[in-house]
Amino acid sequence: MLRFLPKKNVPHWVVLFIDLVLSLFSLGLAYLIRFDIQISKSAIVQEIPVLQIALPIYLGVKLLVFWLMKTHKGMLRYTSTSDIKRIFLAISLTSLVFTVLIPIRFAIDGVYFLPISIVIVEYLASLASLLFFRFAVKLLYVRKNRQSFQTDKNVLIYGAGISGLITKRTIEQDPIIQYHIVGFIDDNQKLKNTRIEDVQIYHSQSLTEIIAKLEVDKLIISIQNPNMANKTAVIDTCLANGVEVLNVPSAKTWIDGTFSTKQMQKVRIEDLLGRDPIQLNNEKIEQELNGKTILVTGAAGSIGSGLVREIAKFQPNKIVLLDQAESAIYELEQELLREHLPIEVVIGDVASEQRMRNVFKTFKPNYVFHAAAYKHVPLMESNPTEAVETNIKGTLILTDLSLEFDVFKFIFISTDKAVNPTNVMGATKRISEMYVEYANHKSITKFITTRFGNVLGSNGSVIPLFERQIANGGPLTVTDERVTRFFMTIPEACQLVLEAAAMGQGGEVFVFDMGAPVKIIDLARRMIQLSGLTLGKEIKIKITGLRPGEKLYEELLASEENTMPTHHQKILIAKLRQVQHEDVTKIIELIALFEKQDNMETVQRMKELVPEFISNNSTFSQLDKHEK
Repeated sequence: MLRFLPKKNVPHWVVLFIDLVLSLFSLGLAYLIRFDIQISKSAIVQEIPVLQIALPIYLGVKLLVFWLMKTHKGMLRYTSTSDIKRIFLAISLTSLVFTVLIPIRFAIDGVYFLPISIVIVEYLASLASLLFFRFAVKLLYVRKNRQSFQTDKNVLIYGAGISGLITKRTIEQDPIIQYHIVGFIDDNQKLKNTRIEDVQIYHSQSLTEIIAKLEVDKLIISIQNPNMANKTAVIDTCLANGVEVLNVPSAKTWIDGTFSTKQMQKVRIEDLLGRDPIQLNNEKIEQELNGKTILVTGAAGSIGSGLVREIAKFQPNKIVLLDQAESAIYELEQELLREHLPIEVVIGDVASEQRMRNVFKTFKPNYVFHAAAYKHVPLMESNPTEAVETNIKGTLILTDLSLEFDVFKFIFISTDKAVNPTNVMGATKRISEMYVEYANHKSITKFITTRFGNVLGSNGSVIPLFERQIANGGPLTVTDERVTRFFMTIPEACQLVLEAAAMGQGGEVFVFDMGAPVKIIDLARRMIQLSGLTLGKEIKIKITGLRPGEKLYEELLASEENTMPTHHQKILIAKLRQVQHEDVTKIIELIALFEKQDNMETVQRMKELVPEFISNNSTFSQLDKHEK
């Protein structure tokens, strides 16, 4: 029978004709029930005068209402709740019309249009028959699809909630992809061994056995807000068993609120390293930022642009986007203009005092988020004077202008590389921290520093590098098998910066809980697995040796520092040694060395300012040996 189902959609007029036939059948059934299925000759004679007038009107009303309500327009194989609603309203409207016609005809010729019992039974029978017709066709097509998928991919859906059910139905209705849904898995024990639309639900703890038993080829993650530990365990199990993992995106990104199989994507490494959503004090953040003018430096960068997107949620009066990367800031501007956000774009160098003064004078910001910096460790090792010019001098200029123009809060974005620095970049950040901390005692402006590690997917980070290397066939380059790094997603980092900004009272160095450090070589292996490649056969990992200034292990706190807790479990306050006036004098002298362009003297002065700065695998390591 299934092979006779048409491949093309049935014409709308055919569906309309079938609906009318089913309605006539329902009317006949109503009469059979009224006469206890025994219609006598006298009953027929009695009803003929009634039906001679009522039947054409009955069919005319049905045809008109069905046509106006477009009950025949829906595709039968994809019958949805909207189709059901439309049929229910159409049948109800026709029955209402028939009920109104009963007393009208009686008033005209003393004959009822239709007996009220007939109208009631016909209503129920029509509703049931039209819906049954559609669901029968839909189920036949689903069964046909399942039979044709017997040689295709067996698929598990992770998540037995609404999103999982929508995913199942979407897959079954897609004529292009050939997936056979063999089961659901869920973290909820109460759902174990129950069924959704005749599909078994299993517990996620039994995933390894289920994969083997059902010969699973793919797993689709369809939980909108999963527990990250459970999600990571499920993905790891799939990767270990050669099962491809796909991800259903957030419902917010569904096109017109409807999910399409084309939106499913391969799981990214960020999905394995992410953590449970951060709980923010949105009320406090909104109280701080709502209606304010906010300057974001380095706005075109990964952290800067992420901050802008997060800040925009709290309805500021204006966000001033400052950067000197023309193309990147233009692209960000176009994105934000489409969302009608109150922005102003400024091209400028934070190391230009005159340009920055004009920015402060023009916009008079209430808040400054200073994310502009040179951050690439090997490049700054080769260009220490430029690192000082942008990272230190730029911070000094912005800090002094914030004091002069009575900025309410200045938030400095630092890095874990500022702790016991082994490179020029980290040392410039530590010196900048010192100047910001010293400035906090000079006016009403509250100066706050935030310090965190590597950001997943940021410009120049290891993940985009690995993605490019995988796309090019490898090898993936890892500097040392022992190298570990802390990782955080861009939204996580930006949200914690805003939380720290809201809670900061000035003078704090906020340290974020980055979780456990990740070995870079393990990261490379997992990214290869996620790409469906085999390490050692299709792609390789190459050890290249530490780059100039690079550490094996990053730190978030120096040995002489300690921390205090805050109301947020992911944010701590670091206690640093107090900055002296002599340190500030040395910082100003260091900046003045830019004119000489003497790299050795510049780094030597930095080491005097930051005694814990010991170069690693660098041309400046000789300075440490000389000091010893």
